Amino acid sequence: MKTAYFDCLSGISGDMTLGALVDAGVPLEDLNVAIESLGLPGCHLAAAEVKKNGFRALQVTVLYQEEHAHRHLSHILKMIEGSALNDRQKDMAARVFRRLAEAEAKVHGTTIEKVHFHEVGAADSIADIVGAAVGLDLLGVERIAASPVPTGCGTVRIAHGLCSVPAPATAELLAGIPLAECSIPKEMTTPTGAAILATLADRFGPLPAMRIEKIGYGAGQRELEQQPNILRLLIGETELREASPAIWILEVNLDDMPGEQIAYCTERLWDAGVLDVYTTAIQMKKNRPAVKLTVLCSADRIEDAEKTLLRETTTLGIRRWQAQRTVLDRTAHTVETPLGSVAGKVGRLPDGSLRFAPEYEACRQVAQRENVPLREVFEMVQRAFNPSLVEWSEAD
Repeated sequence: MKTAYFDCLSGISGDMTLGALVDAGVPLEDLNVAIESLGLPGCHLAAAEVKKNGFRALQVTVLYQEEHAHRHLSHILKMIEGSALNDRQKDMAARVFRRLAEAEAKVHGTTIEKVHFHEVGAADSIADIVGAAVGLDLLGVERIAASPVPTGCGTVRIAHGLCSVPAPATAELLAGIPLAECSIPKEMTTPTGAAILATLADRFGPLPAMRIEKIGYGAGQRELEQQPNILRLLIGETELREASPAIWILEVNLDDMPGEQIAYCTERLWDAGVLDVYTTAIQMKKNRPAVKLTVLCSADRIEDAEKTLLRETTTLGIRRWQAQRTVLDRTAHTVETPLGSVAGKVGRLPDGSLRFAPEYEACRQVAQRENVPLREVFEMVQRAFNPSLVEWSEAD
């Protein structure tokens, strides 16, 4: 699977992203054709090789005529839709702007339709986001991953005045994304860079196992004393099994709840669409026996899961962290036995061999119906499994 890994040692911005993409092999003229089709007066890209703390990198600059108009999301989406971009490029660019609009709307207490883009609605930011979408598509990238993101510290002046770093929209965009500690008193990650990662990256952490094919270095505008102001982009092939998205682990300790209420909470968590729920017996202060309730869920289920935990338990806080996992390809499969059909799942191991796991409920029904021990049903189903009869189709 063609994978792009953003190594954000010095943060990420729109122009750094463009520089890394062009340095990795995206033709600058192709980006300019796409950007010029947006209809922004005189807007185009220029590239030059520079050095940052002794390291070479490509610096891409967006050249454009000064504007005084501030755009709404609808204006930008209309501009993208009427451009010469292909469908995938339009989709990526539009999704990034919608994510930006959601963040801005939350910060300013309005709706995404009424959001008034300032910096990110200017010609250079539009060119940055559209150029990133076009560049990733031209490289054939199927999956995007990134390192933890440094934001910098201190303050930055935006259209609404002086703000702490990360800027409000940047902070909203980076919610749920691992951040790297950074004491450099600069804005290392901009809203544009954060929006690109928050929308398009599906994994954050160390460099995945991959065969590197291309490396691009995109330069930022500033000179940093502490380190080179460079975004490194690694393009290569990863195994399909590495594409498993990260999950989130939520935990609470409960020492003042009856078991019935904990059981009810787990039922509501399943209703909230989590991946797994389980309890562990623990001992808390003053030797009180207690229960640790653990929830595994995807990023889009965190809010519902936490609302359920806070509503249905006595906890005053929830621990939360992201975890990577390796998931086998799997498919649903039914085994025919002398006692009837039994449903289950087949997993494909890294060496290509198959492993069948019958569903408990299916085995229980057979055991009760035929009045045979459950253990014997499981053993019979495993003996009846024939790998050559498996018709492969991915399933959850």
